[in-house]
Amino acid sequence: MPIPPQPRRPASAAIWTPFLLLCLIAVAAAIRRFVVFMVPPAADPTGLDAVFAPHKVLTLAHILPALVLVLLLPFWFSQRVRARPSIHSSITHALFVLGLIVGITAIPMSFHPVGGITEASAALFFDALFLFSLARAWTAFRQHDTIRRRAWMLRAVAVLLGIATTRPIMGVFFATRRLTGLSLHQFFGIAFWIGFTITFLAGEAYLRTHPDLARA
Repeated sequence: MPIPPQPRRPASAAIWTPFLLLCLIAVAAAIRRFVVFMVPPAADPTGLDAVFAPHKVLTLAHILPALVLVLLLPFWFSQRVRARPSIHSSITHALFVLGLIVGITAIPMSFHPVGGITEASAALFFDALFLFSLARAWTAFRQHDTIRRRAWMLRAVAVLLGIATTRPIMGVFFATRRLTGLSLHQFFGIAFWIGFTITFLAGEAYLRTHPDLARA
C-alpha cells in the first residue's frame, strides 16, 4: 500500500523559526552588553568588554533602542497584529523611529572598530543600506503603498538582523583561532562581512520567492 504524501510544511514556518532565533540572539547580546556595563565582570576572556567600556553612553544609545526594536519585530510580522490596523500602524511608527536612532548611532560607533577598517567598512556599508531601506519603507508607508512598504521593511530587517548572524560566526572564529592563528582584531571584521551578507542575501532570496514583494 503506497504511503500517502506528507503535507508540505508552510514556507512561513521555515522562515519564522530562524527569524525568531536571530531575534533571540540579538536580544541576548543587547541584554548581556547592558548587564556588563551595569555590573562589570571580574574577567574579560574575549577582550570585547574593554573595547566597549570607554564608549558606554554611545553604546547604550545604540543597543537599547535596538533591543526594543527587535522585541517589537515579531509583533509587526504577526498576522494577528496585522489584522488590527491601528495597532500595526503604531508599531510601524515605533519601528521607524527606533530604526532611525539605531542607524544614526551606528555611524559614530564605526569610528572605533574592533576589527579595524574591515569591520568599519562592513558596518558603514550595511548601515547605509539599512537607512536607505528604512527611508524607502517610510516613503511607501506615507503613500499607503502596503506592498512596497513591506518589501523595503523586510530589507531593512534583514540588514538589522545581520548583527545577530555575526554572533555564531564569531563563536566559530573564537573556537578555531588556535588553528587559524587569527586574532580578535583580524577576524572581527571578517565575521561582520560574512554575517551581514548572509542575512541580507537570505532576505533578498525570500523576496524573490514572493513575486508581489519582489516587484516592489
